[in-house]
Amino acid sequence: MISRYDWLIKGIFLWVAAIALTSCGFFDDLSQSPSSVARGSDSAPSTKLHAKHIKDAVPRVESKSRGGNFSPYTVLGKTYTVLNDSANYKERGDASWYGTKFHGRLTANGERYNMYAMSAAHKSLPIPTYVKVTNLENRRHIIVRVNDRGPFHPGRIIDLSYAGASKLGILKKGTARVEVEAIDPRQWKKNTKNRLQISANEQQGLASVQPATTNEPQSTHDLGTNDSPSVRPPTSLTVAPAALPRYYLQIAAFSKLNAAQDLQNRLLDQLASISRSVNVIIRPSELGLYRVRIGPFSTEEESLAFKKIPELQSLGKIHRVSE
Repeated sequence: MISRYDWLIKGIFLWVAAIALTSCGFFDDLSQSPSSVARGSDSAPSTKLHAKHIKDAVPRVESKSRGGNFSPYTVLGKTYTVLNDSANYKERGDASWYGTKFHGRLTANGERYNMYAMSAAHKSLPIPTYVKVTNLENRRHIIVRVNDRGPFHPGRIIDLSYAGASKLGILKKGTARVEVEAIDPRQWKKNTKNRLQISANEQQGLASVQPATTNEPQSTHDLGTNDSPSVRPPTSLTVAPAALPRYYLQIAAFSKLNAAQDLQNRLLDQLASISRSVNVIIRPSELGLYRVRIGPFSTEEESLAFKKIPELQSLGKIHRVSE
């Protein structure tokens, strides 16, 4: 005969087992989260996504999830530590992706993995964290939301959803060299608002450029000594404010794109700890050259000051250009 105590023990056991089956993220059982399982027969779905139609994840302020943030944790015999926050996180390494094999499975924080969503797995960033991922091979970039743990494979720093990999252009190859940078949702929202305001101001300025109408007959000749016919300009004209020039430092120019990308990657590594406000870009020219530039700088003085940093002195003659 089973006592009420035995029934109580049995009931507690079944309750715990049910939770473990329905929410691996709640117990941080990371060995069973989608990104941590061996890829094996994983593949892309039959439904192909058009990269231009895939929308980035929109960063928003979220509290740390209840699951997925236990630290330290161990997977496949190796122990990992979750960062307290994502501030100033920036790292380079290989990105991979996961698809149909894990579609619908629970992620580390207990959400269902959706291969059509812009999500990702990361070993150490708090869950959730929004990150910008840049493909260093083709310069595409995306924004994804980290809600899972992984990839637990040497050299790989992030595992992207099928949608993220589609937009980043790494489906066919399977992996790519990327740069992962954490996003501060508050700052991102502020920057987006500023960009929209600037765009609106520019559109308003362009719309205001209209010649004034007049009933005066226009003269067919200037009043000066030149006898060639000309048209009198409008008596009133509202001119939109000119866009301020942006300054760059041109480091080198190459006839081959891969050579320019190699220098770009080296400069990004060297300048990462110096300034977060400038970037290293490649500008193609009409002559078939690929020009490597650092910038933008808001003033000429700022560009000249940056030119004097020791990391640039060994690169030879550097030219200042404006756009």
